[in-house]
Formats: sequence, structure tokens, C-alpha cells
Amino acid sequence: MAKTPDNPNIEPDTPGGEMVSEPLSRAIGERYLTYALSTIMHRALPDARDGLKPVHRRILFAMRELRLSSTGGFRKSAKISGDVMGNYHPHGDAAIYDAMARLAQDFNVRYPLVDGQGNFGNIDGDNPAASRYTEARLTAAAEALMEGLAENAVDFRPNYDGTLEEPVVMPAAFPNLLANGSSGIAVGMATNIPPHNLHELIDACQLLLRSPETSDEEIVALVPGPDFPTGGVIVEPRETILEAYRTGRGAFRLRAKWEVEDLGRGTWQIVVTQIPYQVQKSRLIERLAELIQTKKVPALADVRDESAEDVRIVLEPRARTVDAEMLMGMLFRNSDLEIRFPLNMNVLIDGKVPKVCSLKEVLRAFLDHRRDVLQRRSQHRLDKIDLRLELLEGFLIAYLNLDRVIDIIRYDVDPKRALMAETWGKPHKRAVSDKDYVPPDLSAEGELTEPQAEAILNMRLRSLRRLEEFELRREYDELLKERADLADLLERPNRQWKRIGEELTAIQTQFGKATALGARRSTFAEAGVVEDVPVEAMIEREPITVICSKMGWIRAMKGHQPLDAEVKFKDGDEGRHILHAETTDRIIIAGSNGRFYTLLGANLPGGRGMGEPVRLMVDLPNEAEIVALFVWRGGEKLIVASSAGDGFLVASEEVLAQTRAGKVVMNLSGDARLLVCKPAQGDHVAVVGENRKVLVFPLADLPEMARGKGVRLQKYKDGSLSDVTTFILAQGLAWKDPAGRTRTETELGEWIGARASAGRMAPRGFPRENRFT
Repeated sequence: MAKTPDNPNIEPDTPGGEMVSEPLSRAIGERYLTYALSTIMHRALPDARDGLKPVHRRILFAMRELRLSSTGGFRKSAKISGDVMGNYHPHGDAAIYDAMARLAQDFNVRYPLVDGQGNFGNIDGDNPAASRYTEARLTAAAEALMEGLAENAVDFRPNYDGTLEEPVVMPAAFPNLLANGSSGIAVGMATNIPPHNLHELIDACQLLLRSPETSDEEIVALVPGPDFPTGGVIVEPRETILEAYRTGRGAFRLRAKWEVEDLGRGTWQIVVTQIPYQVQKSRLIERLAELIQTKKVPALADVRDESAEDVRIVLEPRARTVDAEMLMGMLFRNSDLEIRFPLNMNVLIDGKVPKVCSLKEVLRAFLDHRRDVLQRRSQHRLDKIDLRLELLEGFLIAYLNLDRVIDIIRYDVDPKRALMAETWGKPHKRAVSDKDYVPPDLSAEGELTEPQAEAILNMRLRSLRRLEEFELRREYDELLKERADLADLLERPNRQWKRIGEELTAIQTQFGKATALGARRSTFAEAGVVEDVPVEAMIEREPITVICSKMGWIRAMKGHQPLDAEVKFKDGDEGRHILHAETTDRIIIAGSNGRFYTLLGANLPGGRGMGEPVRLMVDLPNEAEIVALFVWRGGEKLIVASSAGDGFLVASEEVLAQTRAGKVVMNLSGDARLLVCKPAQGDHVAVVGENRKVLVFPLADLPEMARGKGVRLQKYKDGSLSDVTTFILAQGLAWKDPAGRTRTETELGEWIGARASAGRMAPRGFPRENRFT
């Protein structure tokens, strides 16, 4: 946009200052691409070489500049985040402090890079205290990442305002990317890398150093899986882990670690000692309490958090007969005691190119970086040695010609120029081979260089003693040896890889499995099959009497009470359904809306009060009535019929519902409603309509369906269906007469007909309410 009277401070887009028009889509695309690249490069994806993002790298570098070593004192976190923000990372101090706090959390970072003092948050999910209340310093691991910064090990670049310099990447003495993991979301890509055990990673690096063509299988044999800070049990199959590390994408199933604690006298409890990575303990406890409240895991009676410095979550079973493995299997399915941690090793190769890498490629990128660091540090040391050798040679010339040097310094107006112009005798070569050492380029043989002359002039008189000359010659010889070794190292790649292996061995000794920090925390196990665990196996079987009122209030009284016992109900309510069951039984509710609902006997409210409305337990509409309530039995056949006169047979397995919403079994249209649901027992069906006509036909004429409208049972000119029952024809059709006596009619030939016919008038004495029972 060009300058305008309204915008005098806006610079033009083009050198000439003219306004440029371009399509909006292209303008937005270019600008969004710039933003996306910035997010990918500088915020979301870590560098494969040191495993750090810019904010973490700047935090560690700023702490190094503040001299906050692992053995030194602490400084206020506010001071550290302020320096990072002012010098290197021009973003919010809250974001910087949050990033620094995470580096200090041993439950988030496998090998913490910041040593925090104060409240830096906890595994419950509590936030760290404000930066003015906490202090921090570097850890030994962080110092290992930055070892070599003063030796030109990596490139530096100007900071955001050009006043200071910051490292492009850390020297990284160990594979921090895999050791501590990383996560981030960029534009169109993301990364999620779990932490691993450093000892195992270094073993894999050593294998790659010995055999660069090592296969993925051999590497995974040394790095069997992640090693999470919070421990846990990895139950992912080995084949899946191998495929994830080969492709760079996958997931790991991680479970809590638990054990059964014997309380004596046959009682026990489960104690969870490790929870999955990045699961907040407080939310986990809330979820477990919710499972108890909603009775989704009936075998769980109570949960307590007895954690102190360590994790200790106590789970109490409802009964001692509950199987612990089955109980934990249900909890794994319904809570964060088991999670799937995704793997997406999308990293920046050489800090420039995003790529999804395999485990071998990430380790290879780290080793290549270490070789580059070794070469740069060696060359830096070589340059330092050359400079020192040049000065030592000048000192030795001075000692050989000490009287002349003193005379020049004492009487010459410009001693520096005179020293450089004088021709001196060369120092005698030592026995040590210095064939690789290139002397400084002198303008004339025997003349001193400017640095040599400056160093001679800066010598103290005390240095002129004879002993000092011996020390200089000894140092000269030692530097020649070191220089020859460094020159040989730079020329021989095999020696370089060997040196890298030695450095990694030293790191392994410092942070390996023999130390408290380096010991493996996550273990491996095979996942048991928990999907088919029967709910009944987790509940103590006890007899109950289920009572449901006409208004839909349900309760379960302990024991098998007499079915004709007097029971109290709310005013205006009365009993409707009563049956004997057990706590392990599934109670089926058939609604007039054609849906079937399932309740577990153990989840029913107790019988001390009036119970609870069924509609609070399942999603039964207010306008729908409870047509039938019965105990589910496997292998049974049920006959269902609608008020429209349609019906069919359905297997009991087809009416089980898994959710509160129930399961549709009978499709209804118009004003039709589900009217009958009974067990199909016998060989014939008897149907009676509101017109008091009865029809009997074979049960075999009814189809068996899982869901549907059904077929016509009886034909009506007016009215609808009243009742349906099944019976054995040879035993006759029974009903209760108006006096309450059971009457059985065995001569039914008059009423037997074809399904969907009209039938004939009911026998004499048939109930006026047109019900068989």
C-alpha cells in the first residue's frame, strides 16, 4: 500500500512507491505461507540435532549467560524469563516461563534441563507458582547439551534486534530429541515424540557407529520402546512398535502400574503406583469417582488418593469375590488408566527441512551433528594451538636473545617496530615431531611477527627467570603433540567416529541406567483381553426383588420378598411390575415407543425408600409407558406386538441395549404403540382384539426378526389389538374369569384359523378387559 494523506507513515510496497494490485487469493496465500513457515521453523517442530525448539534453546542459552551452572546458585525465574524475553525471545514472559517450568518438571521431562526450586507444578495438574516466587538453575544434562559453545562448535546468528548473538543449534552431547521427546502443532503438520531411555539410545548409537547399515530390527532390539517419566506399563505388541519406529508414525498403549495389596482375612485392595504419561492425577481420580457414581464399573466400590511424593491410588472392590484382573480390565476400558500415546517423528533436518523420520534416521542425524561438532571443536582448538605456538616461539626467541631484547626495550623509541625489524636466531627444534606445524609467515627469515612482538613487550620481569624458559619449552612440546593428534583426528574419519563413541560412553556413565535418573521406569507386558469380560463376573451375586410402580419408580429390595407382599408407594401411585432377580441379572424394560432398555440389577436403587424414576436411568420419554419389565435370559424368544395388530418373534440377545438411549426393536407408525412383550412358550399364539374376537394360529407362522414392524396378527374392521399370548395347544388356553378363577379351554377348534384373519367371538366367561392373564 502506498503512502496516502490518511496513512503518511505506511511505506509503499514497491521501490517506486506506486500501488500494486494483485488477486486476494494470491496475497492471502503468500502471507499465510510465510506465517506457516514461521510456525513450522520457529515454534512447533524441534531440530533433529539437539531436540530443542527456539524458545527452549534461548532459555538454556540465557541461563548459561547468567552463569547458572548446575553446581552454582539459583536465580529468580522472573529474572531468567526477563533476560530471555529482552535478549533473545521477544514474546510474552508468561509463555517463556511456562516453557522453562516444563523443562523443570520431572513428571513431564525424562531428563530435566532446568533445576527448579519452589513450586513448579505437580502431577495433579496444578500450575507452577508465579515466576517471582520460584528460582532455577541449569542441570548437568543441560550443560552437556551446551558443552562446546565457547569452542565454535556451532554457528551463531544475530538476535532479533542485532545487538547480541545466539546459537543456531546446541552442540548436544546426547540425543535429546529422543531422550526427552517433543510435541507441537504447526500448520498442516504436527509432531509427537515420546521420551526414551538415554542408556538404550546410546547403545543404539554405538551400534550405528560400529555398523552404519544396521537394520531397524537390530536398533529396536536395543531401544524396545519409550521410557516415560511417570513409568507405566507399555502393552503394545513388539511388531507394532517395530513398524512405528520404522515408519516414524504409530502409537503406544500405555497402562498404569498396579498391584494387589493383601489386607488380611480374605480382603484386598488394588494400589496404583504409576499412572500413564501426561495424565493428570486429579482428573483421573475424578473419572474413577464418576465411574463409581454412574455404576459403569459396578465392581469398584471406592477410590482414594493416598499419594505423597510418590503415586498411590487405592481402589477398593465391592466384594472380595471380584477378580482383580477383570476389575482392572474394565477400568482400563473406561478411564485414563490406559491411554494410547501417538508417535509422529516429524522433525527439522539440519534445522531447515521438515521430515517424518524413522528411529534410525533420527539417530543418524544426531551422530552426523556430533561429527560436525567434533570437527569444529577440533579445528577451533587447532587454531588456538597455532596461535599459542606462535607466541611461544617468540618467547623462546626472546630467551635466546635476552640481552638484545632488553636493550631494544630500554633504549629504542618504538620497541615494537624494532623487535619486528630485528633478525633473530631461530629457536632450536625439539625432539618432538612438529612436521605438521606450519610456522607463521614471516616477512624475512628470523623476524618476529606483530603478535610475537606484542607478547614480548607484555611479559613481566618475573617471567625472565631461567625456570620459566623450561616451562615454555615443555608447553611448546606438549602443544606440538596435541596439535599432531588433532591434525590426525581431522584427517581420519574412523578416529572421529571412535572419539564420538568415547564421548557417548562418558555420557552413558553419567546418566546411564546405573544412576537413579537413568534407570528405566516404563516396563513392558502383554495386554490381556478385556473386551469380553462379563459384567456379571465382577459383581457379587445376591438375590433381589425388583419393584416398579405404575408411574415408573423402580427399586431393588434385598432378598427374594413375597411377590404379594404389601409395598408402599407414593401418593397416587401403585405397583405395576414385581419380580425376583439377582444383582448380576440384566433387567429389560420394554417401552411403548418400541425401544428396549437394559439395567443391571446391581445398579438399581435400594429398597429403603420409594426408589428412583426409571427415566433418570434411561432415556425413556415421558409419554412412553413401561409395557414389560423382566429378567433377561439368553437363548429365549420373545413375542412382541403393537396396538395396530402387528407382531413378530425376536431373540432375547437382540433386545439388549448398551446405552441409555436403548435399542429400537419394533418400528411403529402413526398412533401405534408397543402393547405386548412376553416370552414365547408353546406352539400356538392366541390373539384378542378390542372387538372381543379371539384368533388362534400356530407359532410357526410368526417370523423371527431382529427389528421391524412385524406381520399382521389379526384383522380388525374397527378397534385394535388388546392382548397376545402363547401356549401349548394340547394343554389348552387358560384365562381368569370375572370371579378370579383360572379357566382352561381345550376345545379351540372354533377359534383356530389362519394368521391375519378376523377370528371369532371370545368364549363364554372370557374377561371383560380382554386380557389372557
